[in-house]
Amino acid sequence: MDEENKKTPDAEENDKQVKESEPLPNEIDTPHDELTSEDITSNKFNSDVLKEAINRHDKAKMTEIFDNVPDPDIALAAEDLEPKELITLFRDNQSSFTAPLFDDLSQEKQEELVRAMTDKELVSLINSQSADDIADTIGDMPANLARKVLSAADKNMREDLNRLLKYKEGTAGAIMTTEYLEFKETDLVGNTIKTIREIGKEAETVYTLFIRNNKRKFVGTVDLDDLIFAKEDQALCEIMNKDAPYCHVNTDQEEVGNMFRKYDINAMAVLNDDDCLTGIVTVDDAVDVITEETNEDFARITNMEPTEKPYMGMSIWENAKKCFPWIIGLLILGTFTTMVLNRLELQKIFVHLPILISFIPTLMDTGGNAGGQTTGMMIRSLAMNEFGPRDTLKVLWREWRSSLLIALFVSVFAFVWISIEEYTGIVSLGFVGDENGTNYDFSGYTIWNGKAFTGPLAGQFANHALTFAALVAITMFVAISVSKLIGTLLCMGAAAIKKDPALLAQPLLTTVMDVTTLLIYFAMACLFFPHFAS
Repeated sequence: MDEENKKTPDAEENDKQVKESEPLPNEIDTPHDELTSEDITSNKFNSDVLKEAINRHDKAKMTEIFDNVPDPDIALAAEDLEPKELITLFRDNQSSFTAPLFDDLSQEKQEELVRAMTDKELVSLINSQSADDIADTIGDMPANLARKVLSAADKNMREDLNRLLKYKEGTAGAIMTTEYLEFKETDLVGNTIKTIREIGKEAETVYTLFIRNNKRKFVGTVDLDDLIFAKEDQALCEIMNKDAPYCHVNTDQEEVGNMFRKYDINAMAVLNDDDCLTGIVTVDDAVDVITEETNEDFARITNMEPTEKPYMGMSIWENAKKCFPWIIGLLILGTFTTMVLNRLELQKIFVHLPILISFIPTLMDTGGNAGGQTTGMMIRSLAMNEFGPRDTLKVLWREWRSSLLIALFVSVFAFVWISIEEYTGIVSLGFVGDENGTNYDFSGYTIWNGKAFTGPLAGQFANHALTFAALVAITMFVAISVSKLIGTLLCMGAAAIKKDPALLAQPLLTTVMDVTTLLIYFAMACLFFPHFAS
């Protein structure tokens, strides 16, 4: 029997190869040198693992998950949970685990929890959060749920929330936190370190300390590394950064984000009108702001209404609602283009030279694309504070030179390309009239049948084909140059009146450039064919 079960070396080798070819349960396909912690987490943890632990009320497994899986990944898996499962997750686990998780949940899931929780459960959850995070959550909630959250907050938390909620949306005051470490400039290093050990865990950050004078005026910051290496009997004013950047409560949040990028800091003081420290903005809030502003600009560049909800989290109506107002608005603006085109089609030149109408879409698209490139660069540069409205002339001069170079290359290519289209029959010249009243029928004149070179009208065909190509190329040169200047002016003008360039420039550019390109084309056609201009 043993002899029968004994495998030959060849059979053992085959079994080994089969086993090696079969993927292991938790095998990761990503190459080892490209592996990230996210790959490992997503391979070992998902919503099914979370659901199983919740439904079994397996607290040991849940503790293991909270200890080893980042909160954002747990929150992502929680999006697939039913309301009953979500509330079980929060009831079966300590608030020290669930409080950080609450902030990473989507707005929809947060509202589900607030509705389902008892007042006692909500008190424990809310008072374990930082005030700025709760303020952000309340700001987007229905009034009845916001009141429930506020009633669950203790006195100190409620005071902080009311103070944060009074600031205008999109300002530093609305995104700041009131949980920070503040010391007097006369405090000694040794005493400061002792205080940090006692209350530091309650602060949003311990890496930056904020220093004030006896009049409560903000005077600087102290970095944790400078504090650690300083002598215990030194005063904080001796080691603080006196030139630390700061903002005011009404500073636009986009400007705050740019200041973090510029000064490479992890926290910044927020002052009131009296230059007294009111709160701080931390780098994680700044990253959220930068992401939000980028998404907002991208949405408006693509002619959509910005939204904070993920695509899969929106209903069909919400998705449509943020699109159709822009489409209707652009449709109305397009009336001007239709009106101009309708008038031009009745002109004598387009009646005798119908081939000219064929190039209108190409010219309008090219002009719009050139302007779109410029507005994209302007919107980005203005958002990054690389320049401002006061630099308009300098930017215009730079963009003008750049536009001439771009227009030259594109127009030369356009002349060659349109000539190829005409000779290969992609675009047929059809019936063409001249100043003598003679009409030519160039139908079927291509290089494929030889008529373009040997036909009875080959000479006239070449003359008209190259003339049309030159007309389109020169129109394109002017349209691109003008388009880039208009794109620059629209963005700089929007910035000058304190409006978002992405909101004003992009929709207007399309209409303005369509009309401008049509007028340029008509003017050039009249110069090329003056006998048809009257």
